[in-house]
Amino acid sequence: MNLMELSDLLRAWLTDKGVNGSFLSLLHLLVGLAILAAACALVWAITRFIIIRLVKRMVTRTQSTWDDRLFENRVFRSLALIVIAVIIANAMPILTRDYPNWSGLLVKASKVYIVLSIMFAINAILNSVVGILEDLQELRDKPLRSYKQVTKIVFYLVGIVLILAIALGQSPLYILGGFGAVTAVLLLIFRDPILGFVASIQMSAIDLVRIGDWITVDKYGADGEVIEINLTTVKVRNWDMTVTIVPSYALVSESFRNWRGMQESEGRRIKRHLNIKMSSIRFCDDHLFNQLLRVELINGYLIERQKEILAYNANHKVDKTLLLNGRHMTNVGIFRKYLEEYIGKNPNINKEMTFMVRQLQPTENGLPIEIYAFSKEKELEVFEAIAADIFDHILAAVPFFELEIFQSPSGSDMRQLTNRDNEKERWDEKM
Repeated sequence: MNLMELSDLLRAWLTDKGVNGSFLSLLHLLVGLAILAAACALVWAITRFIIIRLVKRMVTRTQSTWDDRLFENRVFRSLALIVIAVIIANAMPILTRDYPNWSGLLVKASKVYIVLSIMFAINAILNSVVGILEDLQELRDKPLRSYKQVTKIVFYLVGIVLILAIALGQSPLYILGGFGAVTAVLLLIFRDPILGFVASIQMSAIDLVRIGDWITVDKYGADGEVIEINLTTVKVRNWDMTVTIVPSYALVSESFRNWRGMQESEGRRIKRHLNIKMSSIRFCDDHLFNQLLRVELINGYLIERQKEILAYNANHKVDKTLLLNGRHMTNVGIFRKYLEEYIGKNPNINKEMTFMVRQLQPTENGLPIEIYAFSKEKELEVFEAIAADIFDHILAAVPFFELEIFQSPSGSDMRQLTNRDNEKERWDEKM
């Protein structure tokens, strides 16, 4: 028995009860709507209190996670809404046949309800599919949410077109044809989603950014771990636990730093320097040489180097009355060798990667001596502790080579110099 036959039975029953005329049509409509509402409520109750509970029990007993995602995103409830919408859409033309002025409006409303319920179901299914894919280890670092959002936008646009077509009583192709006139406006409105979608494809294609990467984007103040990649934005949790939102297209069109290469390598780079005061650099005399011979890390080097220099100077009959003649060691050269030996003996330094102690271009702040090495430990706190321990020792070792660290004069230095000049003038006056 179909809905039309049920409607005729209802009308015949009301007629038997003595209802006729215009009141028959009205009562037929009201009773029919009441029965329809009861049927929809019954379907919803069966779905929610029986089917959903049975599904929940089955889901909790399985070891797979995909069914958990379907349940969490209410896919089954969304499908129940479609069933209710179909029932309403089929019943509405029959119930309102006596009211043609209302019939068209209510039928259109029921069709719109079908479209909306389908859109809700598609939204729930997409959320579930993306959740299932994100649970896969090989896809956790992919921008799946960007693709989900693009797909949602496409489906929403299709849904809006269908709703407009139903409301206006026109073909969806007619509505799409009308969109051509507002293409420029749509491009302006959806500029960020379009750029973000293209950027997401590029990031995925060239493996530019993954979820979990440590990136630094100076322009936006981002320095931390990527926790989410959406259609238009990339969410970065900074190391101070704040969150920075970076536009997706900015990572493609502008410069940023991705530390993934460091994290996947065998070490983290230490690249720091200290400035040696120029006036403290000099040739190594016998006193300094004998003092540095007591340094165990370089005493062997000093002995071999001294033999080489003495042999060279003897062969070339160098005038030793002036240190400038011939070959001599310098305190800064010995200091560099000491740093090489000291850092090379550090167990936290990776000897298989680039390691050197070098001079940089002298500046008005002195001669920079740079340490370029790689720490085995890459975690930020441990790395900083290792680098700090190295430079603590270096700064303390500088005076043993009769060198000085460059420092800009402070106010107290200027006051001490002025007081010293004043004392000298007073002493000269007394003399």
